[in-house]
Amino acid sequence: MPGISTNQSSSAPPASRATAPHPRKWLLLAIVALAQLTVVLDGTIVNIALPQAQEALGMSDGDRTWVVTLYSLVFGALLLLGGRIADFWGRKRSFIVGMAGFAIASALGGAAQSTWELLAARGLQGLFAALLAPASLALLTVNFPGGKDRIKAFAVYGAIAGGGAAVGLILGGVLTEYASWRWCLYVNVPIAIVAIAAAIPVIGESKAHGNTRYDVPGAVLVALGLGSLVFGFAQAENGWGTWPVLVCLPLGLVLLGLFVLVESRSNHPLLPLRIMANKVRGGAFLTALLSGAALLGGLLFLTLYFQIVLGYTPIQSGLASLPMTVTIMIGAGVLSKFLASTGVRIPMTVGPVVGAAGLLWLTGITVGGNYALEVLPGLILLGAGLAMIFVPLQNVALSGIVDHDAGAASAAVTAMQQIGGSLGTALFTALYTAAVSSYLADKEPSQAAQYGALVSGYQSAFLWAAIIIFAAAPIAFFLVRPRKEDLLGAGSAVHLG
Repeated sequence: MPGISTNQSSSAPPASRATAPHPRKWLLLAIVALAQLTVVLDGTIVNIALPQAQEALGMSDGDRTWVVTLYSLVFGALLLLGGRIADFWGRKRSFIVGMAGFAIASALGGAAQSTWELLAARGLQGLFAALLAPASLALLTVNFPGGKDRIKAFAVYGAIAGGGAAVGLILGGVLTEYASWRWCLYVNVPIAIVAIAAAIPVIGESKAHGNTRYDVPGAVLVALGLGSLVFGFAQAENGWGTWPVLVCLPLGLVLLGLFVLVESRSNHPLLPLRIMANKVRGGAFLTALLSGAALLGGLLFLTLYFQIVLGYTPIQSGLASLPMTVTIMIGAGVLSKFLASTGVRIPMTVGPVVGAAGLLWLTGITVGGNYALEVLPGLILLGAGLAMIFVPLQNVALSGIVDHDAGAASAAVTAMQQIGGSLGTALFTALYTAAVSSYLADKEPSQAAQYGALVSGYQSAFLWAAIIIFAAAPIAFFLVRPRKEDLLGAGSAVHLG
């Protein structure tokens, strides 16, 4: 094919006509929010179930790790392809199939009688989540094309993205303690039934028109590239010098570089480079990457601190994390009312600073553990910061996206958060391990020394999480500068200037 400039202006589809408001858009938002909550919950709710599942199925520690890694691997690798399938095949159809497939995979996982059955089910969950997640966000994009209602819709979506993980800790603790680890998977089935039953009469079909050919070389390259990165980061907990890390991380970067080259020359790209090339949108994608790393990586070590050092049960651990979620929800409600007048630059710049302050506060945790003084203020600050980031994030990342590219752009921002989470977990685990080893180097073996080492490791993880999320502040300040009217445009294609 002849070379095409990287902004692909010659192949860009015409701007879509203004989309008519959905007659039951708030019910549609509730359905999409329920689906998004299902995907977000799955990350933490399964983590809570793992110890019981390992004992019941006789899994090794390596197999237990794969229960988490395999889902992330398949989900991250297929996100961009899932987004394009939603655009071309139909977003409603993709939403329903993704939701149904996710439920079936969850049921198979809950009924698993062996390790390989659970691993296969987790892989299937990742596959259907890669279709469901971008379809859900694309449905919001095309059904809330502009105005204050769009701001409110993305505020709800962002609040779930930021706070849903802590809800998963609570629900997982309740189900594990009072039912069975299997119900941490079975719980997705009734949620899916409700979502699908409501979606069929409420959601209208929408799909891209014009050039709807699939970019097969791009799909293969990006799946292998993203999969290599996710796998490499997941294996970094065994050491950054191990062969999976040394091979998969560089390989992933090379494959993604080839993917960009292929996309720049394709007249039907899987991910049109015009989506990534916009300065404002690029800033939002980088912010998603950094905030995803800080959130998922930081939350992991906070949970470990609660359960290992403070001796909390899974339910108590979930409840202890709840103030962060409540703060995010309150912040989402407040911010959605003012974003139209203030714009997004101020909250997206201040949010990382406030979130970093919360994580820095958590570096003051001790073995004795005074929750009210050492943890609670940090959680409230972190929740406030995340609300200021996540509430406007999707709105900014998807402003100016024509309907033809809604699924692809939705997949791109989700992929950034997914890669960020994998990067954060791997990086903070390595830093945690180094801090623990350093602490124990000159200590006599004892239980007190062991707990002290663990706390030292958690403090190191929180410190670096604070540094990473703080890095999003200058990015937002200098790059995320859309005009206020861009957030209130009547159509789905608005100028980002």
